[in-house]
Amino acid sequence: MVNSMASGLAYGLMKWAKVPHAVAAPGALIGASNFFELAVATAIALFGPESGTALATVVGVLVEVPVMLSVCNFCNRTRHWFPEPPAPAPG
Repeated sequence: MVNSMASGLAYGLMKWAKVPHAVAAPGALIGASNFFELAVATAIALFGPESGTALATVVGVLVEVPVMLSVCNFCNRTRHWFPEPPAPAPG
């Protein structure tokens, strides 16, 4: 839930600031990520691979995937909210 709020806040602020979609969408994805891979490695190193803590962090990674996919879907569906990128200069 907090991940979704953080990514929504980042995406909304970038819309307000008229940031291009190519910058806003990755910013929303970073806001939705909790760096679970680092959490898994830390939990295994501190508590061992057989611990409940390590298992809980692995379950967190399984939750992160659908959250990230839903953020990608939302960003793609709202691309029209952002200004078009400038056309490249002829040259």
